[in-house]
Amino acid sequence: MDRRPVQLALGLALAACALASLATAATPYRSPQQILDAAPASDWRTPDPANLLYMDLPTGRVILELAPQFAPRHVANIQTLAHEAFWNGTSIYRAQDNFVVQFGDADADDAGKAKPLGSAARKLPAEFERPSAGLAFSALPDRDGWAARTGFVDGFATGADPKAGKAWLAHCYGALGAGRNNDEDSSIGAELYVVTGQSPRQLDRNITVVGRVLKGMELLSALPRGPAPMGFYADAAQRTPIISIRRVSEVPEAERTPIQVLRTESKTFAATVEARRNRVDDFYKRPAGHIDLCNIPVPVR
Repeated sequence: MDRRPVQLALGLALAACALASLATAATPYRSPQQILDAAPASDWRTPDPANLLYMDLPTGRVILELAPQFAPRHVANIQTLAHEAFWNGTSIYRAQDNFVVQFGDADADDAGKAKPLGSAARKLPAEFERPSAGLAFSALPDRDGWAARTGFVDGFATGADPKAGKAWLAHCYGALGAGRNNDEDSSIGAELYVVTGQSPRQLDRNITVVGRVLKGMELLSALPRGPAPMGFYADAAQRTPIISIRRVSEVPEAERTPIQVLRTESKTFAATVEARRNRVDDFYKRPAGHIDLCNIPVPVR
């Protein structure tokens, strides 16, 4: 047997590894923040005000970005509810440890006390997933236990099943979902929740995710927890009042909070992801070489 082809292939492989090592040594590690600091202005986007909501609390402002490309019917209903001031004077009435905070009309199940829904729809189809065709999907390189592929679409953490041709928003920290009852089509977006604990990915494709928090998570995640097992406040005085939830497109420009989001299809974002996958600064002794979808923050400034 002629061993020369095998020896040649081994030699080429060793040479390639040596070149890669030289290249790595010649390119010093940059932290995610250093990469962001060098990002061109074109890698940042200003969210469409029509898809933003201001949730004003006594402690400050939470900025929510809606995802009409994934849940168009729910988003349209949420925009109607915000336009008609449905949430003004309601509350955050649930804070379950390591799970979610939930807000809306705490008396919604009592026909005699429930707040009128105005011109909002009373019935919507579930929007758990959508066709993946037509989405600009920026895929991650690592395996995921909940989806065949994961990545980002317009800044939203997304799972996908290429064989089925479906995609859906993931229940990562800060995800905004539409609460429902047992029937899958029982949500209309009037009762919303935000994930504040470890990412409950088992809810993916079981609840309609309508958006995410861009800014102000600290105002939600630090709320006092309600009693076990579900975190609903037994005492109404413990609820956090909601001053208002408004569509940003209807807020005077002088009252708006300037905000930009890093484009997840940009080279800058890809570089920050890789820097997080392989941390080689003084603190990290063993770079992971892997990152989870919900462990990737989308930078906001």
